[in-house]
Amino acid sequence: MTPFLCLSENLMSKADYYELLGVSRDASADDLKKAYRKQAMKYHPDRNPGDQAAEHKFKEVSEAYDILRDDQKRAAYDRYGHAAFEQGGMGGGAGAGMGGFDFSGGFGDIFEEMFGEILGGGAGRRGGGRAAGQRGADLRYDLDITLEESFKGAEKTIKVATLVSCEECHGSGAAPGTEPAVCSTCGGQGRVRVQQGFFTIERACPACNGAGQVIKDPCKKCHGAGRIRKERTLVVAIPAGVENGTRIRLTGEGEAGVHGARPGDLYVILEVASHSFFRRDGANLHCRVPISMTMATLGGKMDVPVIDGTKTEVEVKAGTQSGHQQRLRGKGMSVLRSTSHGDLYVELFVETPVRLNKRQKELLEEFAIEAEKNKTSPESESFLDRVKNMFGA
Repeated sequence: MTPFLCLSENLMSKADYYELLGVSRDASADDLKKAYRKQAMKYHPDRNPGDQAAEHKFKEVSEAYDILRDDQKRAAYDRYGHAAFEQGGMGGGAGAGMGGFDFSGGFGDIFEEMFGEILGGGAGRRGGGRAAGQRGADLRYDLDITLEESFKGAEKTIKVATLVSCEECHGSGAAPGTEPAVCSTCGGQGRVRVQQGFFTIERACPACNGAGQVIKDPCKKCHGAGRIRKERTLVVAIPAGVENGTRIRLTGEGEAGVHGARPGDLYVILEVASHSFFRRDGANLHCRVPISMTMATLGGKMDVPVIDGTKTEVEVKAGTQSGHQQRLRGKGMSVLRSTSHGDLYVELFVETPVRLNKRQKELLEEFAIEAEKNKTSPESESFLDRVKNMFGA
């Protein structure tokens, strides 16, 4: 009877799996996964170095999740409790291994499945066959364009120095007529498992750097790299309406991948130069146009340039004040991925005459006398009146 008593005492000392994870007995698979992730990160030995209690807790929650994530194991646990997984318990004998269920993966596999991306491995890399090559790096190219090119759109030719696939070996890195050999260290998987205490993680194979292959007879042109540096000429299509900082992605135009893997992308970042006449505000444009004192007083018409290279006529009304804005609809920038345009705002400012001759001065003096009589400057007069009121004059 002693073995039975020992078994009972062992079963009673084990905590309930649902309580360990902090979930209810009807928790969904997603709930279980979230709960385990939270607990595992909390008690992971790397976060609690030297803490034996935390290490023990980590083992417990890992064991609980390994049971409850499997439908069959969970059903057995719900029916028989911990007894379902003891040697000689419900479901199988000693040869079955913990009640007939397969635990060969170990707790390291569970954590790797959940946090594989953090550790550099993961279930996605466990399949057989040759390991995938490393994808080529993405590249960035800063391209300057004018405001007119931003308005109309353009095609720009650029030169990019990058790594391209070796033409001699077609990217394999092996000399023509030969092929890379399967790495004997990882068996072509590109990954090896490393045991760190009770924890097993997966890393890139150090012998082949994760390629799954080794090159015994390297290509003479690329020296086994499968890639060579070369300057490439590319044409970038710039759509109308782009703004400063717009990013254009050229798929597959980045660096070539390692040993035939897919290439990276090229990102062209646009820098729209400032303009000598127009100031941009989104899809709208602003410009500042001087007018003579006589035109501001008497009114008239004048031509104003437009971003499309044409001119448009602007009517200046008599008595126009400096700072007055006129809105010209549809004369602004193109709107990206649209046929519409923004507006052009023309700000008029009155230019004070300079370098007057004697006759011009005489005329202005006569005008000033008449203006004083007829009070032709109401804003100035109103301002002077307010000043007098302030000082009680």
